[in-house]
This record gives sequence, C-alpha cells and structure tokens, in this order.
Amino acid sequence: MTTDSGSTTPKRRSDVARNERALLDAAAEVFATSGVDATVREVAAAAGVGIGTLYRHFPTRADLMVAVYRHQIDACADAGPALLATAPSPFAALLDWVHLFVDFLGTKHGLAKVRQGDDAGYAALHQLFLDRLVPVLKDLLDAAGESGEVVADIRPYELIRAVGDLVAWNVRDPDYDVRRIVTLLVTGLRQDQPAWKPAGDRP
Repeated sequence: MTTDSGSTTPKRRSDVARNERALLDAAAEVFATSGVDATVREVAAAAGVGIGTLYRHFPTRADLMVAVYRHQIDACADAGPALLATAPSPFAALLDWVHLFVDFLGTKHGLAKVRQGDDAGYAALHQLFLDRLVPVLKDLLDAAGESGEVVADIRPYELIRAVGDLVAWNVRDPDYDVRRIVTLLVTGLRQDQPAWKPAGDRP
C-alpha cells in the first residue's frame, strides 16, 4: 500500500505540474496572437486539455491572468541572460528581448482590466514586474553599451516605460505594426542623441 501510494503520488503531481505549465504556455501564446480577450476554451484547446482541467487549475479568468503574468515575468527575466549568451551580438539580444517584452505587455494590460477594484494587488504585481525586469534590461543595455552598439544615454526604466507607452494603446490596425515602431525606437539607441531644448531656445 505504501509502495503503491509512493509511486503514484509523484506521477500525479508530475501530471498536474505538466498540465499547469502547458496551460500557462498556451495562454501566453494565445494572448499574444489573439489578444487577452481570447476565450478560456481557446486556451484549453491550445494546451491540449479539457476546459474542466483548466478550471481545476485556474477557477477564474483573473486567476489565469495572474498566473500567466507571473509566468511571463519569469520567462522574460530568464530570457535576458540566455539571449546574451546565444545572440549574434549584445544589440541583437537587446532587440530580441524587447520583442519578447512587447508580447508580454499585452497580458499586462489585460491583467489591469481583470484586476479592477484590487488596486493593492495590481500594484504589488506591477512592483514585481519592475523588480524582476528592470535589472535584466540594465544588463542588456550595459552589454550593448560596452560593445559600442548602443551609445544613447537612456536608463532601463525609461526604455521599459517608452516601449510600454508604444504598446499601451495599440489597437488591431493592419496599418500599424507595433513591433516595427518598437524596433525603430531601439535602433535609435545606436545614435548619440543631442540634449533636448525647448523650442524657444533652439537656433
């Protein structure tokens, strides 16, 4: 009896963990491609599980969104060092990471909708977002700066805010490619930017 229980429980836990990971990966992909308003049935289908399995793991849509949000924060944080180790150059790693970050931001904005009325909970998740991702972006910018590929004077928090603002009001418009605009922004870091002056002080 003990042997059977000991051999079955780890397998059951492994199955549960595998299903949860599949759901989180699928939800992140679905939200990135179909938007955060995609149905939970679409997420379950993409993960290859039944809708009942999804609800056992995540009883509400808010539970799913929070879990995906945390999952993507971890993925973005882990991707920084991995990209620096494998990309052709530090700048390529920076650009790849920013594109990954753009996909993640869709979930962040969707989370703001489902957490309405829970300002303290959302603020805590936003702080987690900053605590984990700003240092990763700093390492990417430092590496690109040391290689001479980035010369513009910009702080990682400023870049995260700038990319976030470009994505924040993005609507499904066939004539607007937010990735292209973000790429133009990041590519501009290769040039030294003159100090900004008010219009009245310009020659």
